[in-house]
Parts: sequence; structure tokens; C-alpha cells
Amino acid sequence: MASCNMASAASGFVLSPNVAGSTNNSASKITMLMFPTKNNNNSSRLVVRAADEEAGGAAPPATATPPAEGEAPPKPKPPPIGPKRGAKVKILRKESYWFNGIGSVVAVDQDPKTRYPVVVRFNKVNYANVSTNNYALDEIEEVK
Repeated sequence: MASCNMASAASGFVLSPNVAGSTNNSASKITMLMFPTKNNNNSSRLVVRAADEEAGGAAPPATATPPAEGEAPPKPKPPPIGPKRGAKVKILRKESYWFNGIGSVVAVDQDPKTRYPVVVRFNKVNYANVSTNNYALDEIEEVK
């Protein structure tokens, strides 16, 4: 088995401030400290902290921008497909172990390309000691 000393790999990195372009009076401060580790005298731990002096180290809050005049507003979400989570469903797939049985919906995959989007959990386990199965939308019927 090969082993890798990450401290020796980290000793070759070069750190430079990642400040883009403007040379106005915005000052930033970068502090770099090296701590020796207890295990190996040749390795050390590197801690780097960077902060803006004007902002006091806090990042500016993110703001949502309204859409521009030429852009269309965002599309509304499509209605959810399939039964809701926790709904009781009857199984219509004839070859299923739980045919004509009742189970509860665990999750419904909202991707329209998924072949079996509905995950159903049952109280009774099958021969393989499994209590869940996936079904297509036309293989289940919601029970009131």
C-alpha cells in the first residue's frame, strides 16, 4: 500500500491574493500562519485567513436582481405528478407480490422521464425480506 504525506505536498503551493482589478482604496488583509505538528518534525500545518478591512470580514448580503426589461419572468413550477407523500395506494401490477395490496407512498420522482417514479412501502415483506418497491403511475390507484 502506498502512503502519501499531504504536508509535503502542501509545501509547494503558492498563495496569492485573489483580488480583481480595481485599485481604489479598498484594502484587504491576508494572514498566514504555520504550526508544527506533533507527529512529524518536518511537516507543518498551514492556516490562511483573508478579510477586508472595510467590511470587517463580513461578506456583503446577496440580493436578488429583478429581471431585465427584455427578459421573460421565470416560469412557474409545474404541478406535482403522482400521489402525495404518505397517501395510501392500491397496487394494480399483476406480477407484483403486493398485487391488490395497500401501501403508503414514500416518494415520487418529479422527472417525467422516470419509468417507475412512485416508491411505495408496505407493512408485509416479500420473499426477499423487502418492504418497498417502485411503480409506474398507471400501476397504482390512490385509495381514499
